[in-house]
Amino acid sequence: MTKRIATIQRKTNETQVELTINIDGGGNSHVSTGVGFLDHMLDILAKHALLDLNIAASGDRMVDDHHTVEDVGICFGQGIKEALGDKKGIRRFSNSSIPMQEALANVAIDISGRPALVFHVTFHTGKIGNFDVELIEEFLKAFSTNAGINLHVNVPYGANAHHMAEAIFKGLARALGDAVQTDERIKDVPSTKGVL
Repeated sequence: MTKRIATIQRKTNETQVELTINIDGGGNSHVSTGVGFLDHMLDILAKHALLDLNIAASGDRMVDDHHTVEDVGICFGQGIKEALGDKKGIRRFSNSSIPMQEALANVAIDISGRPALVFHVTFHTGKIGNFDVELIEEFLKAFSTNAGINLHVNVPYGANAHHMAEAIFKGLARALGDAVQTDERIKDVPSTKGVL
């Protein structure tokens, strides 16, 4: 089986990101973005998707965390897309419902080649520690656009913003980890179009 590994480098006037991803890993991560909460969420994502993920990023955090979070999302999406290659044999679809104490996140994914993000989440605070909660949607938008993934995220209830965010990333991990898996019964690209 071909190794499904990708290395992405992105350098702009605002950020510098280096990312390596192994889709068929064991959940190991070494993440350092300078944004502590994002590092925590990406460690969770790697662990529960069984991806090996290495990220080193720096950015203009004296402005705010927006550019760093968005560009890490861009690189993560590009890494997934490149590592998947022609997508032959993948399951393509998956969904996950993850509780985190009082919060519940429902995440559905389609590795369709047609990016879209539906994000139905209402946080009751603007920050988790020093992290702006609106950056969660920005990360997911950058990821889904650059991976060519249709991603739906719904949190029907939850009170604690940290719990809600963690449920989202665990839900994404489980859905993504399942959707990228191959199935020996699928001999080609899983689409009646013949291409994803």
